[in-house]
Amino acid sequence: MSRSDVSLRRSRVLLTCYFLGLGVVMAVWGARTPAVQHAAHLTTGSLSLVLLAAAAGMVAGLQAGGRLARPERLSALLIGGAVALAAALAVLGQCRTLASLLAAALAFGAAHGVLDVAANTAAVRCQHAYGTPIMSSLHAAYSIGALFGAALAAATAGTAHSTLFLAVGAVLVVGVLAAVPRTLTLSGTDPILLSPHGGRHCTTGSVWLLGALAAASLLGEGAAADWAAVHVHALHAGTAVAASSFALYSTGMAIGRLTGDRLTTRFGAPAVVRVGAVLAATALATGVLVDSVPAALVGWAVFGLGLSGTVPSLITAAGSHGPGAVATVSVTGYLGLLAGPALIGALASITTLPTALLLPALLAAALAVLARRALENTAP
Repeated sequence: MSRSDVSLRRSRVLLTCYFLGLGVVMAVWGARTPAVQHAAHLTTGSLSLVLLAAAAGMVAGLQAGGRLARPERLSALLIGGAVALAAALAVLGQCRTLASLLAAALAFGAAHGVLDVAANTAAVRCQHAYGTPIMSSLHAAYSIGALFGAALAAATAGTAHSTLFLAVGAVLVVGVLAAVPRTLTLSGTDPILLSPHGGRHCTTGSVWLLGALAAASLLGEGAAADWAAVHVHALHAGTAVAASSFALYSTGMAIGRLTGDRLTTRFGAPAVVRVGAVLAATALATGVLVDSVPAALVGWAVFGLGLSGTVPSLITAAGSHGPGAVATVSVTGYLGLLAGPALIGALASITTLPTALLLPALLAAALAVLARRALENTAP
């Protein structure tokens, strides 16, 4: 094995750790949000403001990351973004007033956005250096990290959230600092790997199409996170069975991403996304139209499996146009993730929840139709 091959493998492992850590942090924060609300005596409306501040910070961080994520800066953005995210998580655990929480949440979201763009841009460049798809496995690391973070939060339910946030933040900082020498020599960050056009040869229309498809996919993820358990519970399932619906969705997502690189290598990204979207649309539509708990659980699991390859493929396509395109697609996609659950709730209030849940199924069908156009000429 040549020295360059060893360097690429080490870079891939390092990026896997960054994605894994990001998943852990976001899951720990999400799972213990009720404890944050209780400690600061927040109303539901006040908590919504804190979450909105985190979302606003993330959008700002994504945009800043898109402007700053040049090859010579990627290592610094990875290190700085990860340390800032860990520090913000630790500070969030100590906040006991709405004002302090708003400030810390804004910083937390901004760090998340910067790290998201830096990690995905570095992943795209490392993938180009590899010459074979690796993006799906990196996003699988995020999914696995989120599952681990959720399990950690559940296992430490009797521990103060401030202690958990501080411990997770400290472990992340130690890990990032220990990896600084490796991060500074990360493969795929050298200017020679830039396209000769510097990432500016894309059309605005193509980037916005990628962003719209990312929003459609992540709207489905938001629907699974906020409405899957409600849907299954409405079918007279017990609390534990209903709660397992999102775990099944997440498991399907993780399995799909662990196998996604091999499928993309063999069949190409457009085919993988198109077939997966058809599978997702069919499974979710069946799961919500058939009045059965087993059908609903299988529907949510297969929905996650079918959508698993979409975001990695869209980020890869955006990355070939430069970090600015990665930021645009990420911002648009996250808007779908944030707005989706509220939109489904509004539809459910004027129709029924099963009818409203046909929206992510229809969007998955639209993904299948538009996948080839959006991802044509996409290669690692």
